[in-house]
Amino acid sequence: MKLTGACLLVCITALFCQSEVTAAQSDIALQLPAIETSQYHRPYVAVWVEDAQQQPVKLIALWVEKPDWLKDLRRFWRKIGRSNTALVDAVSGATQKPGSYTLHWDGKDDTGAALAAGSYTLFVEAAREQGGRSLVKHEFNLPAQGAVIDIAAEGELGAVKATIR
Repeated sequence: MKLTGACLLVCITALFCQSEVTAAQSDIALQLPAIETSQYHRPYVAVWVEDAQQQPVKLIALWVEKPDWLKDLRRFWRKIGRSNTALVDAVSGATQKPGSYTLHWDGKDDTGAALAAGSYTLFVEAAREQGGRSLVKHEFNLPAQGAVIDIAAEGELGAVKATIR
């Protein structure tokens, strides 16, 4: 009887845990292009993940200089920036000059929990003071098992390549 009870406990535990994905390190490589203009300002950049209901689940990176210009990252501002100032303060870092950068994401949400299996969207948004604005996005599913996301360069953003694990 003990063996049967133990097997039942293992089966029930497996059923409850099957929707949660084991978090793994994912890499997001992005490029900021050199834009020739008389007044170049480094772009503000936000990288985040939304779930299938278009709710933000993870703010991966935020590069800003002055909070006044966060509103120019329009989708980011509507989804995260105006309502979660504590998260914005915790994640924000300095703006970056043109070049290639690699971000690392542990596959967890903003609370530190592993994301459940399902459909998600990676967003990268950039805006420059006295410049343009770009928003790129790409859907992916978890578990991803090494899925590769390639997004072509667009305006204020160079190519974005993510390996989701």
